[in-house]
Amino acid sequence: MFIKGLIFKEIGNYPEIGEIEADLLLDDITVSLKAAALNHRDVWITKGQYAGIQTPCILGSDGAGMVNDKRVLIQPGFDWGSDDRFQSRQYSILGMPRNGTFANIVNISAKNIVNMPDHLSFEEGAALPLAGLTAWRALMTQGKLLKGQKLLITGIGGGVALASLKFAVHLGAEVYVTSGSRDKIDKAIVLGAVGGANYKDLNFISELKALAGHFDVILDSAGGPDFGSYLKLCRPGGKIVVYGGTQGKVEIVPQHLYWSQVSIIGSTMGTPEEFADMITFIDQHKLKPVIDSIIPLSEYKDGFEKMNNGSQFGKIVFTI
Repeated sequence: MFIKGLIFKEIGNYPEIGEIEADLLLDDITVSLKAAALNHRDVWITKGQYAGIQTPCILGSDGAGMVNDKRVLIQPGFDWGSDDRFQSRQYSILGMPRNGTFANIVNISAKNIVNMPDHLSFEEGAALPLAGLTAWRALMTQGKLLKGQKLLITGIGGGVALASLKFAVHLGAEVYVTSGSRDKIDKAIVLGAVGGANYKDLNFISELKALAGHFDVILDSAGGPDFGSYLKLCRPGGKIVVYGGTQGKVEIVPQHLYWSQVSIIGSTMGTPEEFADMITFIDQHKLKPVIDSIIPLSEYKDGFEKMNNGSQFGKIVFTI
């Protein structure tokens, strides 16, 4: 069996459309894909900024399609392990080393396939899995966010940040955001955020304190020079949940950490059970992901370039 899709062959270059032999395992089911979503993970792999890169491989972790007459979503994580607190050493994500969703079909275990909520289109469904699962675990499991609490989401605009915003608003939390773009802050307010601040402004920490006081949970994917200031924004006993580090190393003042008994908690992806809980929540509240653009897979370079320049607000989805 051969798969037609975007084949990543060499670091530093975009994938190329072609065919590759299927990596079919004994318990695999073939999903006929209708849509797939782009993630920063795919871009980082092409740049060599990801561990354990193997080529050739079809990228793509998010997908929605058909199995017989059923509309399905793909849970993109494998081998989480026996401890819910952290993933095992064997944990991997679809789309390298296993062939992913930027293709006409994907072969995957039945355990990684779930029925798609009826209110979602294929494009909307494809936009959910990786970003949604990351957001769900960060907020619900690690952050333990509750109704009425105050949440700060840094760097609004990406898939995880926007999924977090949607989940938190429907949970009944009071949500604030940061961005380097006033336009993105305004769009987040339309989606239910109370307010926000531009992190390019020198006094944005003071602005946030004036807007909200202190936060119960702060969700961050950047790290970098601003991270230490977030400790001063946490209420006593608050939490900072970190799911990325695009801005690199951080510096903190230990007194700001221990005197207020703030917790800094790491979070990556999530368990199959968390994925099921997320889908149930989405179905109950009829939530839809924020989609920036829908692009034919044949024009994939436009999607990669858009993500490279950071101009998107929401998910970039390929139709197949």
